[in-house]
Amino acid sequence: MTQELIDLKKSILEGRYADALAIVDELEGMSKQAILRNIQAYLNILLIHLIKNQVEQRLTGSWANSIRNSIREIKKLNIKDHKTSYYINLGEWENLIEEEVIEDAIADASEEVMNGKFTRSQLSAMLDKNQILIKATSLLALTYTYSSKELPAVMDDYLSQLAGGEDWINREK
Repeated sequence: MTQELIDLKKSILEGRYADALAIVDELEGMSKQAILRNIQAYLNILLIHLIKNQVEQRLTGSWANSIRNSIREIKKLNIKDHKTSYYINLGEWENLIEEEVIEDAIADASEEVMNGKFTRSQLSAMLDKNQILIKATSLLALTYTYSSKELPAVMDDYLSQLAGGEDWINREK
């Protein structure tokens, strides 16, 4: 990115505004790609913990924190600077999860679920991917409805409904 900034400055100083605008467009694209990669990383963490929850039928405090943190970070990253639009719109999550993230999350989760008992393909075969998708998109939908301040309490209610969530919420009290 440093070279792009040098080229941008040079283009402006030389009055080559079309070149400068092209560099600005390139920088914007690079920034958007970086944000989308960060969102995907948090989405991967979210899916890993939803997978572990589904297979092990329990919810630990650590998993709940990871789910909560992932949703909170996705909310922060997803909203554009002017606070009126999103990088990923509500109806786009399902496709992103199915096309870009779920298989990596399954591979990563295979190392963690029941202490690595299952291979990626075994874990994939035993999962109800549709249920994972529904849970993930439901959680992501909360980011469009609730403020950052309200989100933790709403998340606790949602987490308490996951497998083992009742035990987790009772431990929290």
